[in-house]
Amino acid sequence: MAKEITSKNENYSQWYNDIVIKAGLADYSAVRGCMVIKPYGYAIWEKIQRQLDAMFKATGHQNAYFPLFIPKSFFSKEASHVEGFAKECAIVTHYRLKNDPNGNGVIVDPEAELEEELIVRPTSETIIWNTYRNWIQSYRDLPILINQWANVVRWEMRTRLFLRTTEFLWQEGHTAHETMEEAVEETLKMVHVYADFAEKWMGMPVLIGTKSEGERFAGAIDTYCIEALMQDGKALQAGTSHFLGQNFAKAFDVKFATKDGNMDYVWATSWGVSTRLMGALVMAHSDDNGLVLPPKLAPIQVAFVPIYKNDDELAKVSQRIVELKAMLDAKGISTLFDNRDTVKPGFKFAECELKGYPIRIAIGPKDIEKGTAEVARRDTLTKEFVSQENLVEYVVNLLDNIQDNIYRKALEFREKNTFSVDSYEEFKKVLDEKGGFVMAHWDGTRETEDLIKEETKATIRLIPNDGKKEEGKCIVTGKPSAQRVVFARAY
Repeated sequence: MAKEITSKNENYSQWYNDIVIKAGLADYSAVRGCMVIKPYGYAIWEKIQRQLDAMFKATGHQNAYFPLFIPKSFFSKEASHVEGFAKECAIVTHYRLKNDPNGNGVIVDPEAELEEELIVRPTSETIIWNTYRNWIQSYRDLPILINQWANVVRWEMRTRLFLRTTEFLWQEGHTAHETMEEAVEETLKMVHVYADFAEKWMGMPVLIGTKSEGERFAGAIDTYCIEALMQDGKALQAGTSHFLGQNFAKAFDVKFATKDGNMDYVWATSWGVSTRLMGALVMAHSDDNGLVLPPKLAPIQVAFVPIYKNDDELAKVSQRIVELKAMLDAKGISTLFDNRDTVKPGFKFAECELKGYPIRIAIGPKDIEKGTAEVARRDTLTKEFVSQENLVEYVVNLLDNIQDNIYRKALEFREKNTFSVDSYEEFKKVLDEKGGFVMAHWDGTRETEDLIKEETKATIRLIPNDGKKEEGKCIVTGKPSAQRVVFARAY
């Protein structure tokens, strides 16, 4: 199966597509730019969703659902927001089909034109803040801490499975607060929730920081983000949290009576991650044999493969595997007993590697006699024989070890591919020859940011919030700079 995967070093883009398709994560759709998420891929997304949902609820948020369709007039109320999404919107203009009188199938009924066009949700700020106007009258109604799991549509010209599709799945949090301080606190809290999830569950180290003006969310005062580095040296934005100020409250006239009896506009945030995280999982950890999944997000953490020559051997081996599987299941470990008789063990081994099962355990007649099992770990492709008596404890510890090792390997890769430069020539040379995160001084102007993007295809991924200040001079203009920012070419 590995032979069917293009080498990562030969063609990274094709390598990525091969893994997504051949590992059964997703497939292309008949609808241009859209994808089908297959059961194995959706099982990973469900684990992502389940854990994030628990983290949101632990921080006081509740789930709700808002309409897919948004009246066009709503987008006219916040100028910068509509400008940011205008080119990506899908628009519903009619509500009925009819048979073509000329016999050419069905056509749009010209008499069924909508009085007002509806925008298919690219994001929900407008519809939600129109609703919040009815929910909020007093400071007693605040805060509102709502999350929505939904699909959105952004009409993309160039699409890639999981990374950029016309329709994708995500969650979007939308909160309303009494004070600016509460809203800023919420914005920062949620970006750190994302970072915690990325590092502890995805095994993917991330940088936390603020977006520049040119990369900020449309309609936001500040956008905070987490950025990860993929194995080809490109950055991937893995989550964003936006401080919206009072922009949307003013646009939709959402006021509340304050404690001192005055009226004020509500303070807002929004934040989200999407199925793009699936693409990040593939690109951050996988190899030429297929997926490498962190155990915490693997739908199948341990796969058992029986080795046998006849029915008697199969019966003995199967009995022992069923016993061991039950013990692991009792520990909350997800297991698979691959007892198919239509393929050989070698095929099953390759499939385990392709799908990224963290641990594979093979047991044959000799193992039954010796009381051992062959345990192979996906992250290092190494194996060893382990006593069946100690197998459960060994597997529990090994899963933790694999989770830590995957993160550590990704962190070492990021550290080796983070560079500080002090001239524009060096900046361009590092980008072209090495890629990665490039730390450089910038004068803070949109003009310089746009020039660098146009000439190098690199963007400011974030302005670090780590408190480390190092004064210098902008690599392009020579003007003063208070700190280095993170540049990279990105997905």
